[in-house]
Amino acid sequence: MSQIDGRTVIARSLKQQGITQVFGVVGFPVFELAQVMQQHGIQFYGFRNEQAASYATGAAGYLTGRPGVCLTVCGPGMVHAIAGLANAWANCWPMILLSGAPDTYQNEQGAFQEAPQIEAARPFVKLSTRPDRVMRIPAYLEKAVRTATYGRPGPVYVDLPNDLLTGQVDETKLEWPRACPPAPQTCAPAAAIESALAVLRGAERPLVVVGKGAAYARAENEVRAFIEATQLPFLASPMGKGVVADDHVLSVAPARSHALQEADVVFLLGARLNWIMHFGLPPRFAKDVRIIQLDVAADEIGTNVATEVALVGDSQAVMAQMNAALAARPWSYAKSTPWWQALRGKIDENETLVTAMMNDDAVPMGYYRALREVRDATPRDAIICSEGANTMDIGRSVLLNHSARHRLDAGTFGTMGVGLAFAIAAAIIHPDKKVVCVEGDSAFGFSGMEVETACRYQLPITFVVINNNGIASGVEQLGDPVLPHVYTPNARYDQVIEAFGGKGYYVTAPDALRQAMREAVAHRGPTLVNVMIDPKATRKPQKFEWLTR
Repeated sequence: MSQIDGRTVIARSLKQQGITQVFGVVGFPVFELAQVMQQHGIQFYGFRNEQAASYATGAAGYLTGRPGVCLTVCGPGMVHAIAGLANAWANCWPMILLSGAPDTYQNEQGAFQEAPQIEAARPFVKLSTRPDRVMRIPAYLEKAVRTATYGRPGPVYVDLPNDLLTGQVDETKLEWPRACPPAPQTCAPAAAIESALAVLRGAERPLVVVGKGAAYARAENEVRAFIEATQLPFLASPMGKGVVADDHVLSVAPARSHALQEADVVFLLGARLNWIMHFGLPPRFAKDVRIIQLDVAADEIGTNVATEVALVGDSQAVMAQMNAALAARPWSYAKSTPWWQALRGKIDENETLVTAMMNDDAVPMGYYRALREVRDATPRDAIICSEGANTMDIGRSVLLNHSARHRLDAGTFGTMGVGLAFAIAAAIIHPDKKVVCVEGDSAFGFSGMEVETACRYQLPITFVVINNNGIASGVEQLGDPVLPHVYTPNARYDQVIEAFGGKGYYVTAPDALRQAMREAVAHRGPTLVNVMIDPKATRKPQKFEWLTR
């Protein structure tokens, strides 16, 4: 009789399910579990804080289509990782959080770091569970993978008490479920496909909105073929950027507000009418706008605005259906319409204004000038991570994406502190890519110690801190009292990475920034460019406030 412990069963089960990386922070009772994972060929990446580890885990799930896995200790460690569960829940990303727990025989006795972990996770997950015995661990972990990826993707929590980790089982009696296959690609009814095309053909002012759901579904080829066949104007959600290249001739991103407000038919392609899309309501949308909605989850259809045509299914499969129907009855939207003329006029107007700001050589720099230098130094196929208020918002229009799943930012949950973690995940998942992580100084502070993680694993990430001395805006020097939104002026974030062996740059002028970015991007290891800008710099004038109320 060959006995193995629960830790070995967990590691083998994860390996069986195709898990190749785990992110986390070790301690009691998962020290040995992380080591056993490594012994079974799973790469373990240790972070400095469970929040960052859990954020990286969700991003890994989005980038790969398989659930990322995070491992934490019990109590406070698990609670910290709820942040990542919540972020994955809001963004519909597959991830699994594995957290240690005290021995079950100590329940309700005030055990070390005892907490109601299963209950705490439940509001943010599709499944919150605990294996009932070592023998059943493989079945529980297969179900965790399947639940995280099937239907609307999302997070799963699995509780691992210490006596489950150390418990023994006869290896010959274990049953190992086969690796969970990818989620089935569901299609929409043929009648719905024809109805959607009929509505688009009859539209005077059509618009396609490409969301991160299309990116997650690997639908970029199908979406690009549809856009180019129909010649429809499109714009992307923040993480839908790159499904069709930002610099594509049919992109109307520079005319975003006008396009949304005046469109009479909007095709939501893996996008949701949440706050990012202003709920689909006036004044940001036309009162009588007609919605065609493609989403993998039927319960998303009709949210906030009634849907005229519902396409429930996998974005890649449904767009293949759309393209096949379009090939049978070809149609394209004329380029000479008043709608295209109005859009081009607004694009020219906004691009003229932004170009002037990007070419402004004044010192201290503004956002647009600084971000232009970052853009010019960034390889076309780089993965861009971004967070912060103005830094992220302005960066969406200045920092271009040309491939799907090459942009990660604060997303649906508006989470600050994700940038460094996302960049680390991206560099691990795509070691052949350059990762450029652009953050405000406030956003950097949430998880800035993770630069040590990047240095420890020698990841090819260039961190760029757009430093305005505070949240949204700063000051030249501290006053008394120190205002709530103000941080230490001219803080040397570049020296933080140097403490761990990375290369840091401190710049205050455009020419110095250009040179620093060239060197930083060319460097094979982690770098950080600390860019001082005008504390009072802001966005170009906006027609609407950022949040529709």
